[in-house]
Amino acid sequence: MAKNRYILCLLASAAMLYFALPRLPIHDGGLAGIFAISWLILCLIVIAGNLSALLYEPKKARENVRKSPVKSQKRLRSYN
Repeated sequence: MAKNRYILCLLASAAMLYFALPRLPIHDGGLAGIFAISWLILCLIVIAGNLSALLYEPKKARENVRKSPVKSQKRLRSYN
């Protein structure tokens, strides 16, 4: 379930980067250039975070997914 969310966020941030990169005034000076560079840095941090969360899965989480314990139900009535 979490992998789907990471993939969706990764694709959304890559799409935003694809559409925003030609329109950002990276080489301009002043506040516009600072905003463009900071937006690119933030977008790359988001992409790196989602990619690392997607690729890194702790051992315990992998073992819990593979071994799903069967829950035993208590008997409500005993006919002894």
